[in-house]
Amino acid sequence: MADLIVHGGKPLSGTIIPSGNKNSVLPIFCATLLTDEPVTLRNVPDITDLEKLVNFFRSQGSQIDWDRRGGVMRVDHSAFTDALKDAELPQAMRSTVLLYPALLHRVRRIAVPANSKGCSLGVREIDPHLEILKALGATVGEGNPLIIALPLGFQGARHWCDYMSVTVTENFAMSAAVASGQSTLINAASEPHVQELCAALVAMGAQIEGIGTSMLRITGVERLKGATITIGTDYHEVVTFLALGAITGGEIRVEKSLPHHFDLIVRSFQKLGVQIEHEGDTAIVRRNQSLAIEKPFTSNLLTKIEAAPWPYFSVDLLPLMIAVSTKADGVIHFWNKVYENGFSWIPELAKFGAHVVMSDPHRILVFGNKPMHAAVVDSPYVIRAAIALYMVAASVPGRSVVKNADVIQRAHPRFVENLRSLGADVEWV
Repeated sequence: MADLIVHGGKPLSGTIIPSGNKNSVLPIFCATLLTDEPVTLRNVPDITDLEKLVNFFRSQGSQIDWDRRGGVMRVDHSAFTDALKDAELPQAMRSTVLLYPALLHRVRRIAVPANSKGCSLGVREIDPHLEILKALGATVGEGNPLIIALPLGFQGARHWCDYMSVTVTENFAMSAAVASGQSTLINAASEPHVQELCAALVAMGAQIEGIGTSMLRITGVERLKGATITIGTDYHEVVTFLALGAITGGEIRVEKSLPHHFDLIVRSFQKLGVQIEHEGDTAIVRRNQSLAIEKPFTSNLLTKIEAAPWPYFSVDLLPLMIAVSTKADGVIHFWNKVYENGFSWIPELAKFGAHVVMSDPHRILVFGNKPMHAAVVDSPYVIRAAIALYMVAASVPGRSVVKNADVIQRAHPRFVENLRSLGADVEWV
């Protein structure tokens, strides 16, 4: 575990080039196992979750050349050992579930823990993934571990999800891409990283219609081919640094932004008195934003930011907005419609002096612009919550400590280096 030591109260200003999207590279990297032809990935972020997957593939015989500085990875699974030997699937990361389609496609039989897995945000059930796999031809045995078998390969099918799950949609896309016949998924997730995985599969020869919508139609192909795939910008990181500029009163420019994904994000910033501009693909937050909660025309209601599956406001970005709101004048209502423990870290904000009322596990009220002070806080194992705690620490004068903050490295490979380039006084301990 590592802590962030923060000497706050300084405006952060400068220019940032964000890394590749963690939520895109992990499923795309897993999808490379669907072909024996070489695949080249570009703009690859050097993150710990990816390192675990790389080690797993190498233990099975895959050839992976990773130029970390250049962000280029060359992958060749032609020597992958079809028997899993004694190699364990990577632990302590939810994205391991994204290995199921390719492993079943190659080895026809895998064993996975039967108990539900989760994280600090709440339980992440495995049942929707098993439903997808069974719909597409797999069998699931009783017991622990669960034995999942695919004796005849994936078979095309129609499936309607209970809810819009990102990883379930990604597993469906990978399975259906190599299935026999046509498949349809209704109530599919459509987040930018889901779209990127589908585009990567198409580059490898898959036939997918409806990318970016809630219905995917996929015609399976006999085999996928090699390709060169560029991982897109991590829009979470773009928003992170814009929010840091806003909360500290500095001016930050983030290059290689994705303006076509930012309409609702920009409006959400406006509710906090923050104006975001785009010059081409460069996102900008100017110094000394007003930081005043926007008052709605319906005067008997509070201004609200509600997060749910895309194209709602991204639930992963909600902690960043909460952090900014603690410095904004007024009262705002936040609604997390996804995770039952999404606000479990909120009591740590009180250590800084923030005034937050938890209405229930999904809704909070923030009374902003209260006197704040440096503090020592404990980070949960949630990437954006850890960042939000750092943001508040950076915005108040004095020495703060964000304990166990190394979870940030799961998605931000150069987080502290980027902060220092903006003038932050921060270090890992």
